[in-house]
Amino acid sequence: MTDKSQPSTTRRGFLKAGIATGGAIATGGAAHAAQEPDPLITEVQPWAQGLGDGVDAVPYGLPIEYEDDVIRRNVEWLTADTISSINFTPIHALDGTITPQGCAFERHHSGAIELRKEDYRLMINGLVDQPLIFTYADLERFPRENRVYFCECAANSGMEWAGAQLNGAQFTHGMIHNMEYSGVPLRTLLEEAGVKPEGKWVYVEGADASSNGRSIPLEKAMDDVLVAFKANGEALRKEHGYPVRLVVPGWEGNMWVKWLRRIEVTTQAIESREETSKYTDTLEDGTSRKWTWEMDAKSVITSPSPQSPIKHGPGPLVITGLAWSGRGSITRVDVSTDGGKTWATARLAQEGQDKALSRFYLDITWDGSEMFLQSRAMDSTGYVQPTKDQLREVRGLNSIYHNNGIQTWWVNAKGEAENVEIS
Repeated sequence: MTDKSQPSTTRRGFLKAGIATGGAIATGGAAHAAQEPDPLITEVQPWAQGLGDGVDAVPYGLPIEYEDDVIRRNVEWLTADTISSINFTPIHALDGTITPQGCAFERHHSGAIELRKEDYRLMINGLVDQPLIFTYADLERFPRENRVYFCECAANSGMEWAGAQLNGAQFTHGMIHNMEYSGVPLRTLLEEAGVKPEGKWVYVEGADASSNGRSIPLEKAMDDVLVAFKANGEALRKEHGYPVRLVVPGWEGNMWVKWLRRIEVTTQAIESREETSKYTDTLEDGTSRKWTWEMDAKSVITSPSPQSPIKHGPGPLVITGLAWSGRGSITRVDVSTDGGKTWATARLAQEGQDKALSRFYLDITWDGSEMFLQSRAMDSTGYVQPTKDQLREVRGLNSIYHNNGIQTWWVNAKGEAENVEIS
């Protein structure tokens, strides 16, 4: 249902809003009378009185100092030590869909290791015709692909199962990033080794001290899994598995093994620690679901949100956020300003991509009253993002992983936002 009380904003509407708030379009949240000269326009500023930096001043480009708050952040009490911990993408401060590597979330089980390309080796063994060992240079010689995918930790939003807790989109939904990966299809390497008929699974393992390992059905391994060595056009960052990591599109991030060192073809799942005592979904009766690999359709409004409040008065307002699905592409996102009573269909910035983030926008005229903002995603399979109560009816309150319930931000008359829940 479309909420007709929230008309979209046109250029003419924006100009009218500016005139209504003081005779000129607002700057910095306050309107200036037309007769008052603005020194930023009428006077020559320091940056126009001399030369700037030369092309050799910063050999590797970094964000300007005025954007130094756009950084990954961790939650100190979440884990006992940062060596085995998580930090969060500042999704509230980004736009578009591609996540810069420098602020893309990271998850470590024993710290980010330093491994030179020259020292890198990848072994394929087990039920294969010919066990093989590849160097980094070997991998570069295979035909490669470029694909944009999201990577989401299964525990993203996990702290919200029992109620609203973390006050910010970065912390509730920031265990996610979306990058363009370059690499060799795992299928190509497995075919090079020759998979025996009895091979039904692969067990993938990392080179770090935790030896993080996960079992993947052979069908998925032969489908869209990549052995990646570039992200967003450049080498992987150390914390993202340099020099080589696994990319498992649409499936939980723990399976995207970093510093990939071994792939063993097996008859059955290994059932390692990371797929038994961890990364299984505990239900109300104490039993646990296993093999919940796919990340269901999910969305979140990134602005306005607790870390991105409204900084102007009533008038034109852009509501924006992200949506994604591990089962396909996003086809539609609805936005509610009244806690789910009425919905308006948002505008997707571009047609949804398979297993990648989609950016949505809803342009409204805000009247200055409080709002209860929600977003609801739908994917190409017809799946509709559920409410948190709908999830709890099935899963109870004991879960951590795969929380894709609808998020609510309460926005007050000052434009400040807070994480809340509506029954």
